[in-house]
Amino acid sequence: MAIFCGAQGNKFLFMNENKLLTSWWPQSLKKALLFPEFVDNNLKEVTALKRSFHHDILKPEALKHYIPVMDALARDHLDKDWSPNAVVKVVPLAKKYTFELACKLFLSVVDPEHIKRLSDPFTLVTNGMFSVPIDFRGTAYNSAIKGGKMVREELMKIIKQRRKELMENKETWGRDLLSKMLLVTDEDGELLSEMEISNNVIGLLVASFETTSSAVTSVMNYLAELPHIYEEVLKDLKAFFLVAQQMAIARSKGADELLTWEDIEKMKYSWNVARESLRLTPPAQGAFRETTTEFTYAGFTIPKGWKTFWTVHSSHKNPNYFPDPEKFDPSRFEGSGPAPYTFLPFGGGPRMCPGKEYARLEVLVFMHNVVRRFKLEKDIPNEKIVFYASPTPVYGLPVRLQPHQEN
Repeated sequence: MAIFCGAQGNKFLFMNENKLLTSWWPQSLKKALLFPEFVDNNLKEVTALKRSFHHDILKPEALKHYIPVMDALARDHLDKDWSPNAVVKVVPLAKKYTFELACKLFLSVVDPEHIKRLSDPFTLVTNGMFSVPIDFRGTAYNSAIKGGKMVREELMKIIKQRRKELMENKETWGRDLLSKMLLVTDEDGELLSEMEISNNVIGLLVASFETTSSAVTSVMNYLAELPHIYEEVLKDLKAFFLVAQQMAIARSKGADELLTWEDIEKMKYSWNVARESLRLTPPAQGAFRETTTEFTYAGFTIPKGWKTFWTVHSSHKNPNYFPDPEKFDPSRFEGSGPAPYTFLPFGGGPRMCPGKEYARLEVLVFMHNVVRRFKLEKDIPNEKIVFYASPTPVYGLPVRLQPHQEN
């Protein structure tokens, strides 16, 4: 395996996607996520879905319709799981919110028991898919494989039922991502099989659940740790309880109206805070590729079939790109922002995460709802971060909530 570092290494890999390199997952990861029939296939054969489809369903025009759903679910989540408590653990609650939202938007699954039948085994998968791949009973990896099997079985029930409804004209086309996926064709014009659809849904769940919940956790961590940043976000979001500016959105439209695309676009400083959180604590540490032909880079010959890995921290923490790199400074993203190929929380090139905009909306909607209700204070000031599939505070990031008082 060749490890590429820095902006030049990132640029080389991204510019040569589909020329010198192709996507690759470790066999152990595919074994945890996919049906056994697909484990030995390359990723293009596994997904089978046109990449343009992912981009179509995640374009701003489509995402605009998601914002009120995200906002309503965030409000309900905070009412039920945050407001009754003086201290909450952000990690499990962020995962609960992001998974419920993905189930609702992608599958129209809203029943709590049904969501739990998916989320419990899915948590086993994400906790163990990057562990040492020893498939013995009791290991995290063994639990990930068992969890993956349970998730696939549950998804197949949902997919088969939805296909039946479509065949009987009981389902309106376009209700959610699954309905659209059932009618899309592969590159040969064939409808996707139920297994192929399941593979694609699992890929979307991993992307929308693990990485987005990690991003939400990271933002909450810095808001609780840095009061001066929190106060600026409070102004940026214009709250409608105590502090004057955060409430402008609500005053202009009424407290019960849901957020819109136009509201999100006003949250410039909040997004800079989120991006600085992603720079310091990115959900993913890089990504794998496989070489499809021999090539030379920086004087080294990389043979065909070798694996490559680009590293996010080699640019995110590089003082040549980000002076005083350990300092939390949202102003880095003002104006033209960081130099190309230096800030890569969503990857880059042809395989840049298509869910980048989805993640932006979800993080900003959640930030808006938390900050307008609570001031946050870390219950464990120096809580350590450990790395599983993504960076995770060891005690789940307990934060003390101080509700704003109305004027």
